[in-house]
Amino acid sequence: MKQLPSKQQVLDWIKDNPAKSSKRDVARAFGIKGAEKIDLKRILAELTDEGHLQKKRRNYTGGGELPPVTVLLVDAPDSSGDLTASPMEWKGDNPAPRILFIAKHGDVALKEGDRILARLSPASDPDFKYEARLIRRIGTGPQRVLGIYRSGSEGGRLLPIDKKTKNEFIVPMGEAGGARDGELVEAENISRRTSMGLGKVRIVERLGDPMASKSVSLIAIHEHGIPDHFPDAVVAEAKAAKPVKLGKRKDLRHLPLFTIDPSDARDHDDAICALPDEDPKNKGGYIVWVAIADVAHYVHPNSQLDREARKRGNSSYFPDRVVPMLPDALSGDLCSLHEGVDRACIALRIILNTAGEKLGHEFFRAMMRSPASLSYEQAQAAADGTYDAATKPLAGPIADLFAAYACSVKARNKRQPLHLDLPERKIILAEDGKVLSVNFRDRFDAHKLVEEFMVTANVCAAETLEAKKQPLMYRVHEEPTPEKLDSLRETVQAAGLVLAKGQVLKTHHLNKLLDAAAGTPDSELISMSVLRSMTQAYYAPENFGHFGLALRCYAHFTSPIRRYADLIVHRALISAHGWGDDGLSVDEAEQLKETGDWISQTERRSMLAERDTTDRYLAAYLSERVGEEFTGQVSGIARFGLFVKLDETGADGMIPLSMLGREYWAYDRESNSLTGERSKRVIKIGMPATVRLSEAAPITGGLLLELLEVDGKPLPKPSGGRKSFQKGRKLVKSRRRKKH
Repeated sequence: MKQLPSKQQVLDWIKDNPAKSSKRDVARAFGIKGAEKIDLKRILAELTDEGHLQKKRRNYTGGGELPPVTVLLVDAPDSSGDLTASPMEWKGDNPAPRILFIAKHGDVALKEGDRILARLSPASDPDFKYEARLIRRIGTGPQRVLGIYRSGSEGGRLLPIDKKTKNEFIVPMGEAGGARDGELVEAENISRRTSMGLGKVRIVERLGDPMASKSVSLIAIHEHGIPDHFPDAVVAEAKAAKPVKLGKRKDLRHLPLFTIDPSDARDHDDAICALPDEDPKNKGGYIVWVAIADVAHYVHPNSQLDREARKRGNSSYFPDRVVPMLPDALSGDLCSLHEGVDRACIALRIILNTAGEKLGHEFFRAMMRSPASLSYEQAQAAADGTYDAATKPLAGPIADLFAAYACSVKARNKRQPLHLDLPERKIILAEDGKVLSVNFRDRFDAHKLVEEFMVTANVCAAETLEAKKQPLMYRVHEEPTPEKLDSLRETVQAAGLVLAKGQVLKTHHLNKLLDAAAGTPDSELISMSVLRSMTQAYYAPENFGHFGLALRCYAHFTSPIRRYADLIVHRALISAHGWGDDGLSVDEAEQLKETGDWISQTERRSMLAERDTTDRYLAAYLSERVGEEFTGQVSGIARFGLFVKLDETGADGMIPLSMLGREYWAYDRESNSLTGERSKRVIKIGMPATVRLSEAAPITGGLLLELLEVDGKPLPKPSGGRKSFQKGRKLVKSRRRKKH
């Protein structure tokens, strides 16, 4: 009889062979056969009962080790902004291992409480035992839910504010956390919903009156997990910062570097000016100066400020507040380029010729003093010849700046960035938080001027770092996928236009298409379709170009107060020029891929939160106008209905198929359209529509509309009544079964 292995030998073998851990694998490894397998089964059972092993189906894993593929629970981001996870099952003698989640481009954005199936590998970071890479997300739990609490005699109910969540939740007795009826609360799932009833939750935080002035954005902040409270250590570090002395910096305080921002701007991180070039070889050319707040001087790698800034990734802007990336002592004071005070900056000198072409550029670590903080309206009025007390002393510098912009427009037109200039909404609030008006922001040449010179500065940063072979964070915008281009071509052809195949797509091809559609009934359709065909921009240390701007290389440099990516580029410039010891650290350079993935996720998180807040404010504004008629454009088509964007406010409302009369409407995914089964009427994106507002829900931000007219014609009213409608549904279902 072969001697059985000891328990320690079995444990050691399973630890060394995590991928082969069934009873059969263990028996084969030790040459155990026949009746001896009964004793092996006993040993494995004892090890499991003692907590040394875990059994999953037919496999065993060491209590102190995890298998290469396992289920994890996503934790909250740590102080460095890194996303970590914990094993769903752990029976080891020691605490569960720390697992660092490594996101790759294209992964879904994960949040605390998500359950994921992940592939594990040994961690290179000594603070973690494993690194995890996503295979797929398999659920959420414990899921956090925001909602309105309704008390009852035997517990209560939670009414979710998310318009995608249709079911209520039960709040059992003793789990209300002191919440009062009608309060906005955050709750945590304590049971899964079953077919027999509703899920159960416990209330973990009371957020107050849902209709209070500050609650609208607060809902989005909590719902999307945006950190809105700075730890004491971070605030203390920011308050300890002191103004910068000139030292070895280049003194630019004599230059008229003024800021141009929205009138309600909360920070000023960029200033510009232009001077005629005195070089006779560049007659008619300009020297453009761009100065950006030197945030890197105050926020050093791996400091408390840096970890919190990386965790946030960016500032988030709402109509009633801003959730800044940096504490106000920096974002609103020492780093902000306020009028009349000395400020540390990283400055860029750009030489432009009369055709707007860049002849050269150079970076400096400098000191500046802004003579004025102008709004876009002030700058534009001055350019048009109307001055006020702030702009009159700057009449010459403002004229020079707009003249330099006129040159740069020539190069821009030659480059042909995408012509999508989408309107931006502005929500005006009263002091009590009530929406006074919803307007579209005016677009002046002053806006375009600032944008163009900031784009040029970002290009200069990328080019300089590439030339100096310094690691950097690119802003990447890849070209549309073949699938999205095929869908765009179908839409274009239906409108009688052409987007040729068999050519390398360039922005000028899309611009030609947009220009051809301009002024036609299909203009809105083509613009929306081109926008939908675009991929989402992201941050990465590899350069894949910027398709939308038609640029070979591009890196965000101009907003380090509100974007962590820009702070990384500043540090890279400091290292590349040898300006100090506060440049890009070795650890940062090695983690650029992970950082890029993370801040791309935080950017999307902020965009969703800002959009949801806008939706809720718009719903509150329109809630007093239920029953009124509005004009708009069909902005989306889905299997369950369609969406219409209202012309007056830009708000999107939904029209379920059940509200499209008594005709059956067939959804065509390829053409993204709805077709009436009897009338043959087709509804597609971009069509003008007249609707009636049926419902507006400020808590969820949802608008329910009734379609009155589409493409200038009222909805068809087929004969045959309800029986004909049901017959149409059966006919379409029969056709679908035959098709598949």
